[in-house]
Amino acid sequence: MKTESLPQTLDSTNDRLLFTATLQLVVGQASDKGRKSQNEDAIGIRIPAGVSLISKGAVSVISDGVSTAEGGARASAISVSNFLADYYSTPETWSVQTSSTKVLTALNRWLYGLGQDYRDARRGFVCTFSALVFKSCSVHMLHVGDSRIYRFRDGELLQLSHDHSTSINSSSQYLTRALGMDVKLDVDYKTLSVDVGDLYLLTTDGVHDLLTEFEIHKKLTTFSQQHQQLTDDTCEHFCQTLIRTAFDLGSKDNLSAQLLYVSQLPKQAIDEVYHSLSQRPFPPPLSVGMKLDGYQVTHIIHQSQRSQVYRVVNQQDQVFCMKTPSVNYIDDAAYIERFMLESWTGQRISSAHVVKVVEQHKTKSALYYLTEFLSGTSLAEWLTQHKKAPVEEVLLLLKQIELGIRAFHRRETLHQDLKPDNIFITRDGVVKIIDFGSCYIKGIAEISSPLTRDTILGTADYTAPEVVLGYQADGRADLFSLAVIAFEMLAGQLPFKGKLEKCRNRQDFLRLDYVSVHQLNPMVPEWIDIALKKALNVEPNLRQADTCELVHQLTTASHRRHAKYFVPLINRNPVRFWQVISIGLFLCLVVCLFN
Repeated sequence: MKTESLPQTLDSTNDRLLFTATLQLVVGQASDKGRKSQNEDAIGIRIPAGVSLISKGAVSVISDGVSTAEGGARASAISVSNFLADYYSTPETWSVQTSSTKVLTALNRWLYGLGQDYRDARRGFVCTFSALVFKSCSVHMLHVGDSRIYRFRDGELLQLSHDHSTSINSSSQYLTRALGMDVKLDVDYKTLSVDVGDLYLLTTDGVHDLLTEFEIHKKLTTFSQQHQQLTDDTCEHFCQTLIRTAFDLGSKDNLSAQLLYVSQLPKQAIDEVYHSLSQRPFPPPLSVGMKLDGYQVTHIIHQSQRSQVYRVVNQQDQVFCMKTPSVNYIDDAAYIERFMLESWTGQRISSAHVVKVVEQHKTKSALYYLTEFLSGTSLAEWLTQHKKAPVEEVLLLLKQIELGIRAFHRRETLHQDLKPDNIFITRDGVVKIIDFGSCYIKGIAEISSPLTRDTILGTADYTAPEVVLGYQADGRADLFSLAVIAFEMLAGQLPFKGKLEKCRNRQDFLRLDYVSVHQLNPMVPEWIDIALKKALNVEPNLRQADTCELVHQLTTASHRRHAKYFVPLINRNPVRFWQVISIGLFLCLVVCLFN
């Protein structure tokens, strides 16, 4: 199999994420039926070129159809071919773990369903599954069954996988976990760093049941010493030799092996990254009447130290918004990368409640991107005109905002800068989230870069505590921001008396005092106040699970008596509590004395 080198651009029509990356693998594989009548093993390696290699990585898969399963051979073939196809069909914004887990879950259910035609599901479509996904400077391992994954580094052999099997006696074993065995799938997943020179070996039990770890180590040591310059042919020859050795030792099973050598990793100097990122020039500040690539500026919508936004029209009189980077950051590689990520992210978020990035079909002469033009007002302007707006109106807007946020989260992307200025209400009453400048994309975060990226990009008044404190954030960070916006819309002021902005450490956040939104606006039902208080908790795990749950609680009337009416007596009136306890103990003593 030929190794494909990685181009230096992650291209989306005309918007390129110029990640300088040169991940290169040398690979080989071999499989043989051995002494069996048919080969129930399946193997596959895919090293894509261009965009997919950067965003999704290279994949190696090995599977062994369970001999006692009537559909074992088909199961292994299906698992390898479908995983290699479906994994690359998942969104580029998804992490390796999310993409692979969803694909494997679907595969397992399909195989399990096929196996229901048999009296015993364990004898249906069952196979082992082991895979390595090489992405950037990491390797992601997925494993279920008794196939094995080894790593050979600096003369040391390490078995990365764990056999999911149990011995019945000295000569018999049975699988405890496999693909298609149960409707629920438990896959071992781990992420490891990769070094140049690493060798990764994947084998089925027909090989490693006959070859001890010592023998495999010896063969890899000899192989690495004899071949200073590895090629695909030498790796394939090693796999053939390995399975032939196992066959000669008396293996009665199918034999398969894959060998992957890491020859180069994407680790460049910062000047190389900057050179790649600066290939497209910054446009100069534009004024009304000026043209750029056929787009004429009609209005200057926004100008700041970081960017400019213009209303532009093309030759067909179509109206768009054009965003350009500020020349103040022309030497800032991290800023350029983030600006390029904005349009890339926007093209991958599809929702009626997220502003659409316009895909251009011609080459750009400068660094900018276009979005649909929106007529209406920002939520910030709306708030100045609607102090303590009717609850029903606020809830209608919040539902739409949540739908937009959910579109980000489906793509494993956090907006991280939800605030009234970044939410737009069109003249038709449609709410749209705008601006992608602070987004955290899980799939992109896995790509290594020498750049020092900003971690806190949002506005302090609306940013979740865990983000400010530098902890790992998830969708509950955007949930917190949504709750702040909801509170402001209902109360006419920010929660915690506007003190969020001044919090710098954990103690500052713990000292915050929640003031009831019902107290500030008596028209707000108490169930809404309870939901907002929960969503604004400093601890993420004490908030709602996601934004959908928050909106459900905000919009669903609760007729039960609320928790605040059931505050324990010891908290409401400690003196009365101990008086009651004392009287109770006294009465018990009197009863005991008279008995």
